[in-house]
Amino acid sequence: MPNVIFMDSDGTSTSVDCSVGTSLMKSAQLRGIGGIYGDCGGEQMCATCHVYVDEAFLHTLPEISDDEDEMLDATAADRMFNSRLSCAIIIKPEHENMIVHLPKFQR
Repeated sequence: MPNVIFMDSDGTSTSVDCSVGTSLMKSAQLRGIGGIYGDCGGEQMCATCHVYVDEAFLHTLPEISDDEDEMLDATAADRMFNSRLSCAIIIKPEHENMIVHLPKFQR
């Protein structure tokens, strides 16, 4: 189980073990990480699971799909070069110690 480090907007970090094959969104929700709502249930239709992935791990992520790209343009917090929907990230072994920054707000 890769360990993922979630950093909230005030700088507090929380490390969680995430099951390989599970979405980052679902892993965060199952472990009580606040600020990742996933109102659409992980279907890339709402942008309430928006996160900023540490630049060092961007190469481990799949390319942004057209649906994800469209939703990232509609996020409540600013879209940045490292913005992703956490529902679109499936945990892999190479995500060990991945740092994920949570935006200040999702809605």
